[in-house]
Amino acid sequence: MNNTTSATGWESDWIKPNCDQDSTLVKQFGFLPGLKEILMLRQVHALEHSTVWVLSEMQSQRNRSDWDNEEKADNENLGGLSTDQGFYLYGQVNPLELQRAVRQALYRIKTGEWNLAVHPRCGTNLSVAMFVTGGLAFGIHLLLPKGPIEQLIGLGVATAYAFQVSPDLGQSAQKYLTTSIPFNLEMVDVTQTKDFWGRSAYFVRVQWQESQ
Repeated sequence: MNNTTSATGWESDWIKPNCDQDSTLVKQFGFLPGLKEILMLRQVHALEHSTVWVLSEMQSQRNRSDWDNEEKADNENLGGLSTDQGFYLYGQVNPLELQRAVRQALYRIKTGEWNLAVHPRCGTNLSVAMFVTGGLAFGIHLLLPKGPIEQLIGLGVATAYAFQVSPDLGQSAQKYLTTSIPFNLEMVDVTQTKDFWGRSAYFVRVQWQESQ
């Protein structure tokens, strides 16, 4: 396991990823419409994150001064968007390096570097932050007196508290809801294309395989 992978909590979890978990769900509940697509999307999402981590590491290794610390590298110029067929990768990257990064990411995450599935810039974090802020603000609005000063103070408290708890909640949401270790994925190809909005990107196409 790469020592640059920071802990995100799986080490202490009593429920750990199992290579047969999604295959078993498909076998038992495959009759449910959209189940396999949802499972694929969660696995692709994890692969997207791990590929961005690996690409960032590759690029940082070319600049040793940025690689001397023990924190995971994160190239903020790289981003991704997942679908149930694969993911779009945005940013300046060599296509051959991207293919190597995807293969390396798959190997590393399947062999135990589960922390690569979680990324601090994931949209899940923003969604959780908005949900928590909105929920707290609404609750405080109902509880506090209706005066403008009290309501303004309550909104400030809600925002500050949401800012404190949202990163951990977002990380947990990624781990348990929006990603899944890609035990069932294999890369098919990488093509240069445009996304739904016409933006240039690389598309990493994957397919389902039964876990080994």
